[in-house]
Amino acid sequence: MEKQNKIVAGLTLIALIALVTAYFAPIWWVSLTAPNYPEDAFPDGIRIHFHFDGVYNGCKAAGAGSQMADEIIQGDLDDTMERWNPILDAQHVEKDVKGLDCVHEMNTINHYVGMFPIATGAPVEKPLSKFFMGFFAVMMVAFALPKKKARLAALVAGFAAVAVWMIVDQFVMGRLDSHVQNYVAEAGTFFKEPERIQAWGDNVKLISQIVIFGLIAIMGVVVAGVAKLRSFQLLLAGVPALLPAFFLVTYSAWLWFFGHNLHPWGAFTVKPFMPTVFGEGKVAQFSTYSYPYWGFALLMVMFICLGLALLIRRKQLREDPAAE
Repeated sequence: MEKQNKIVAGLTLIALIALVTAYFAPIWWVSLTAPNYPEDAFPDGIRIHFHFDGVYNGCKAAGAGSQMADEIIQGDLDDTMERWNPILDAQHVEKDVKGLDCVHEMNTINHYVGMFPIATGAPVEKPLSKFFMGFFAVMMVAFALPKKKARLAALVAGFAAVAVWMIVDQFVMGRLDSHVQNYVAEAGTFFKEPERIQAWGDNVKLISQIVIFGLIAIMGVVVAGVAKLRSFQLLLAGVPALLPAFFLVTYSAWLWFFGHNLHPWGAFTVKPFMPTVFGEGKVAQFSTYSYPYWGFALLMVMFICLGLALLIRRKQLREDPAAE
């Protein structure tokens, strides 16, 4: 039993390290290629990286081809301004093209087919993801502890710390309001309906508040479940282990939303479509590539480690009535 407990603790520690590292890592990458984006200037295409807390530039400096890339991007911006000047305010497209900001460039491309800016996706999930990571981390630490009292103490102390952190960060420090303001500004980059966009921002704020206090309520349910039900402790590993699936479901759902909520501002009219989740696809003249990145591999390491630890703990509970 003691040896098994050490193995469970070791596997859970590896999973915890993988979880923390994955939060700061790119989980998925997407790239667009087209004839007007030559490989010499854009060796990785127009590439972006999806993290838990946002979408980041995935383009590398193109070396000798960077001047060509600058000229291509600047030409696209000029063309965008010429086509949509009544809709697109110049202040929203000015940027340092030498940085090869492919998030901005992909937003420009998406605008051609009437898509919302990338930053408008997952407006509740992204800013709150760090608290969910904290929630999962506390569950994993508690799962690694073999004694019920220690497990409950870890849950109460850990959940209290996460709850206080969340409330102070989002309400006391005003980061929820700041996030909503940024969301409204980003949504208004291409979509000039202020009242409607403000209503979206109000919805983001309301849903975020519901999620925050809902998460605190779930913490209470977890503590009560572990206190009352012997086998409930298995969920402390089982739920975090499913994080790869949670990410894929959320990612796919938002891709569906973007592809099925197109607007008439686009220069090209395309039918609603499901963007490629995994593999290669084609939209208009663009080839799309969408694949997991090394952060997703870390999530799979977490899944495997927690799965093995869960099986060992489950065996303990079945074979030893005295096991806590």
